[in-house]
Amino acid sequence: MSVMAIIGDKTAGLSAFVLAVETGSFSAASKLLGTTPSAVSKSVARLEQRLGAKLFRRSTRSLTLTVEGTAYYERIVPLLHGLEDAEEVVRSASTARGTLRVTMPSELGRILMDALTTDFLRAHPEIRLEMGWADRRVDLIREGYDLALRAGAPDDSELNLRTLGELPMVLVASPEYLSEIGRPASIDELGRANHLRYVLGGRPFLIRFLDGEITEPEGRLDLDSGFALRAAALNGFGVAHLLRCVVEADISAGRLEVVLPSRPLKRVPLHFLHAFGRTPPLRARLFMDFVAEQIKPFLHDPRQERVR
Repeated sequence: MSVMAIIGDKTAGLSAFVLAVETGSFSAASKLLGTTPSAVSKSVARLEQRLGAKLFRRSTRSLTLTVEGTAYYERIVPLLHGLEDAEEVVRSASTARGTLRVTMPSELGRILMDALTTDFLRAHPEIRLEMGWADRRVDLIREGYDLALRAGAPDDSELNLRTLGELPMVLVASPEYLSEIGRPASIDELGRANHLRYVLGGRPFLIRFLDGEITEPEGRLDLDSGFALRAAALNGFGVAHLLRCVVEADISAGRLEVVLPSRPLKRVPLHFLHAFGRTPPLRARLFMDFVAEQIKPFLHDPRQERVR
């Protein structure tokens, strides 16, 4: 059997399977493939027969993956990305094309949106962006994203990592709130303030100081969004723990004030995660390069150590 015949045999039904997973139905997958729901169903059934395993649990109202189907999908998607993008590695930047699905924290999205719409998309008219702004940890494979921009320690060991640098953190509150409670001069005094707590996975984000000390904030308002934390701080409700780049303009304008500036906080790494393998497609490389350049002014520069 020829190499192409082997490839054709092994990939038969994969497009139908993947699209059925990502759209949630044979009907929606058939529209994207330009065929019928019956044809998609039969294609998936033949794939299941060849694999000797059920990939879906079917009912009149739903289509859900089995355990075997989930495992197969998570392993096959990176391979399909590689097949789809193989020819892109030899293209020039002017011909980069295709859809790129990206997830990032809402406040970083807010910072980057102007440059993405005024510069990146205009420079690459054949790239289509689908962006999700989410402060939770998105599962790239299961939710169908190509790239994730994340602040914090990576926890997806099977994904590829590109580190951009470190982002400074800061404690901030409105001048009005600090005038009311007094400006904390120590960590003990900081502990008596009302904290606006960022909650991730049901647990509050700890305040980690650069010297290694750690404290758990206490407060009356728990939030899962950087945008909401900033809004509550601006409204004078307490102390917020945020990326410095998110509130830099507010600090400069006097709307927010740095709390306990003599005790700098531990910085968080900023990185891209993807499942493309060693050679991401051109559209992904261009996007990561662009964001890296845009975010550079906000990253910690060890050559300019200073307490602000």
